[in-house]
Amino acid sequence: MRPILYQVDAFTAEPFKGNPAGVCLLSHKAHVGWMKGVAREMNLSETAFVSPGRGGWRLRWFTPKQEVNLCGHATLAAAKVLFDREPALRNEPICFKTLSGDLLARWVDGEIELDFPAMTYRRFSYESHVDRALGFRPCDAVFSGNYYLFEAEDETLIRKITPDIAAIEKLPMPEVIITARSQDPAFDFVSRFFAPQLGIPEDPVTGSAHCLLAPFWAEKLKKNAFSAYQASPRGGMLHVRLEGARVMIRGSAVIIFEGELRV
Repeated sequence: MRPILYQVDAFTAEPFKGNPAGVCLLSHKAHVGWMKGVAREMNLSETAFVSPGRGGWRLRWFTPKQEVNLCGHATLAAAKVLFDREPALRNEPICFKTLSGDLLARWVDGEIELDFPAMTYRRFSYESHVDRALGFRPCDAVFSGNYYLFEAEDETLIRKITPDIAAIEKLPMPEVIITARSQDPAFDFVSRFFAPQLGIPEDPVTGSAHCLLAPFWAEKLKKNAFSAYQASPRGGMLHVRLEGARVMIRGSAVIIFEGELRV
């Protein structure tokens, strides 16, 4: 069977919004070099590679530059493809075997809910050139692994600033989140995400970032369920729930096209 390739807009119910991901369905494991080549060809923030495995589905994610350990929107996209191809799978959670362990995806009233690990974080101090790269002075800063989160006092800053992507790429911070409490009663917080070191100047909607955003805002807002908006030009909505050491991330997805790879 030739590999089947999809493009899926994740965390949106409308085509051409949310975060587009490639999803490549394979009948067996593929070589890393080939997967890197497909990801470069797709030139999306991430392309997911899915193949049958023991007790679930093997899942790997690649940016145009490299493999990554965790990706939310491409996992949502992969689940959308599997649930659409085989509706019987909607009756039970799908188990993805990944570099971040087993990740579950459930069909919930026409949307998909991901079960991801919550991140633990620490506060840190930073030098003034970070302010200049971000375009604002944060009121709080935390990190977990490669994820660095900066809080702004005003949602308007998050929505309207134009960070210096070249300067962010030079920071010792591979994945940068900026966030603020939302002034819109429909949402609890807004965010944006930048990872130029990974080949992603700005990610439209970043599911994995909410593994840090959820515990961060749980501490701030004294609650564990949130409506979140990622304020990129394409935009995207997420329903997020912190349950102990796990984060449930729910959203919609739209399949844009399906094709067959001939290489």
